[in-house]
Amino acid sequence: MGMVLGKIPVDTPKFELIKTTKAYEIRKYFSQVIAEFTYNPSQFKGKKDAGFTILANYIGAFGNPQNTKPEKIAMTSPVITKSSEKIAMTAPVVTKGKDEKMVTMQFILPEKYKKAEEAPRPVDERVVIREEAERKYGVVKFGGVATDQVVEEKVESLKEGLERDGYKVVGDYVLARYNPPWITLPPFRTNEVMIPIE
Repeated sequence: MGMVLGKIPVDTPKFELIKTTKAYEIRKYFSQVIAEFTYNPSQFKGKKDAGFTILANYIGAFGNPQNTKPEKIAMTSPVITKSSEKIAMTAPVVTKGKDEKMVTMQFILPEKYKKAEEAPRPVDERVVIREEAERKYGVVKFGGVATDQVVEEKVESLKEGLERDGYKVVGDYVLARYNPPWITLPPFRTNEVMIPIE
């Protein structure tokens, strides 16, 4: 019943809380090892969350782990997603049509993996294991369903607040979702928009 009402029963990444305002928090996250999969949602019938199954298979969430040991890896939270533009290289350089949005989904691996080479190698070569260095984020937390419109509004508001308060934004936002959407009721979900800062 706890997960239905938003309880997060898995490990979450450790961070140092640097500052809290009415609108956002400034956090420093420590280095961690992540598993990630980058894809074009059009390859998966337009589903932006299609990477979840690929990564869940790697850790063994749905059965036998799809890694070379094979070792079951504990699920952590949040699941991170970020979008980027796919820009095709052509000769001559001519721009026509729309660029495709690529999505990268990430699972943060448990703390016991301090370096990428300590984590089991994925069987699926599309899954990349890498280390993410220590970094600082401006973060805003919100509940409900993280629709594109809601996320866009949160990103704009957070970005304006950070810049107004003198923080330098150094990259694109990421979306962190803490609860399984097939279990947790929408009003009880925890989401965060995180923008990297200097």
